[in-house]
Amino acid sequence: MADDPTPSSSPELGSAGSQSKIEYQKSKIHRVLAYRLLLGLALGVFIADQLTKLWIANRLPFGVYGEAGGAIPVVRGFFYLVHQGNTGAAWSMFTGRSVLLAVLAAATLVAIFFWRHSLGLRTRSAQVCFGLLCGGILGNLTDRLVHGHVIDFIDLHFGTYIYPTFNVADSGICVGVVIYLLLSLRAPQ
Repeated sequence: MADDPTPSSSPELGSAGSQSKIEYQKSKIHRVLAYRLLLGLALGVFIADQLTKLWIANRLPFGVYGEAGGAIPVVRGFFYLVHQGNTGAAWSMFTGRSVLLAVLAAATLVAIFFWRHSLGLRTRSAQVCFGLLCGGILGNLTDRLVHGHVIDFIDLHFGTYIYPTFNVADSGICVGVVIYLLLSLRAPQ
């Protein structure tokens, strides 16, 4: 029995096994690199979102809104920096449901991962869309887990209409979805 070659004791099989392991690791790296645009954009949106929120949190106390309340005018009468919290989704829908929205965000990221092939995420255009979307989802999910709400700070006024306050993550999500919808409309059936 001591003379019986086993996979670990046979030089040929051991070499083939380590070669197979190296090929598997290279294959794994190539699979990750196939999504490098998506991952890079997602990371970029996430970092930009978190850095801008950190800057706002350090610059303005929570709850600041309106120029009289201490908001920073970027373009007076149009664009202000404020520090608000949102426990809901876009336009404050589902206010007070931050935990539910966090679970939904995490489930969305998991679903995108598992259905990445069906979504065509190896194409550059899909990677741009989903990179923006995933970075935004991750940015707002981080806020919900850390603060219990999403930090919003971009406040736009169009005459008497005041657009709902938003952040970089929201922008990534909206732009990603709009581009995806536009590409879907013009894609051949």
